Amino acid sequence: MVNSQASGVPPAPRSCAGCGGKIADRFLLFSMERYWHTRCLKCSCCQAQLGDIGTTCYSKGGMILCRSDYIRLFGHSGACSACGQSIPANEMVMRAQGNVYHLKCFSCATCRNRLMPGDRFHYVNGTIFCEHDRPGTALLNSHLPPLQSSSVLTDQKVC
Repeated sequence: MVNSQASGVPPAPRSCAGCGGKIADRFLLFSMERYWHTRCLKCSCCQAQLGDIGTTCYSKGGMILCRSDYIRLFGHSGACSACGQSIPANEMVMRAQGNVYHLKCFSCATCRNRLMPGDRFHYVNGTIFCEHDRPGTALLNSHLPPLQSSSVLTDQKVC
């Protein structure tokens, strides 16, 4: 491809993927194979202008996300902490100790009952237990960290 400025011909104005307007600004962003005004490339959740907060953005399920919102919504890998499968962007999830789970995967390790919003659970070494199957004192005396007791919060939809 020939650089049109080298030949003295100004480059053709590009259209912004966000607003559809022509980009005549001094700076523009190129992300996801499209061009953007710096003011138009925003996180779908927090509306932060992505060009102002870093050099990377994330895309999943048609959403454009800043790093913080991507990790908040999908965890570090974008996968369920229990089964390892990808979590679709429009799927409701459960969270515990910074991990993200499919609703069907957020269950007691002993009885396999799915935990519902409002249920109490215990989190031991990355394993979820329901209130009934809470590990006993014998387990606690085997040099494991103390139990972390939590309540399941309501299901959280993306953004």
